[in-house]
Amino acid sequence: MAGHLIGLPSTGLIFELLLHLATLVAVIYYYRVDVTGLIKAIPRAVTSPRTRYTEDPEARLGMLVVIATLPTAVMGLLFKDHFERLAQQTQAVGIALIITACFLLATHWIRPKEREINALMAIAIGLAQGLAITPGISRSGATIALALLLGVSTLNAARFSFLISIPAIAGAAILKLKDGLGDLNLVAAMIGFSVALISGYLALSWLVALVQARRFAAFAPYCAAVGLSAIVLLP
Repeated sequence: MAGHLIGLPSTGLIFELLLHLATLVAVIYYYRVDVTGLIKAIPRAVTSPRTRYTEDPEARLGMLVVIATLPTAVMGLLFKDHFERLAQQTQAVGIALIITACFLLATHWIRPKEREINALMAIAIGLAQGLAITPGISRSGATIALALLLGVSTLNAARFSFLISIPAIAGAAILKLKDGLGDLNLVAAMIGFSVALISGYLALSWLVALVQARRFAAFAPYCAAVGLSAIVLLP
């Protein structure tokens, strides 16, 4: 939307990939303890998945991340082109932002619970992440809000949302690679990567703190206002 307003030209595919990579690095670093545990749990989960699912928390979490990633991957592969076309329609983006605002507002009335994420919940959260391919639907907003609505604690809702973002962001980057890389301005790339990495990490830290403080709905007025602006003011 900002690019539409100021006439920003396309930044190029390789530049977009670097920004994706920067946010991916930010998430991995923030959750580095969990990511390390998941990697170490892979051999255990592969050798005895049923036992590890019930008795090994790290292996169980890893399996749930995989389960949640499957519907996201299917939706991304099937509807990628359709969702990318929506990005060129500012009014469609505005409507999606208002939908995001509704997701976030719904969390205002939720009381914290301590339900553990199970396979069915992981599938539902993965579907929410898949829907977030729609420009204007917040990926973290949709997945965290749904997890909270399902009774997951604030800390686990945020953690699971961002852990499942790792394969999603990596998969999106791989899909973009199929379209070719194009030219790259090295200085612009270094600046963009650095800014995305730092701002991504700071935003993630702030967002998790807001979720834990049960102030996630604070983003709703902003999303609604921007969404309405896109519908009313932009062609």
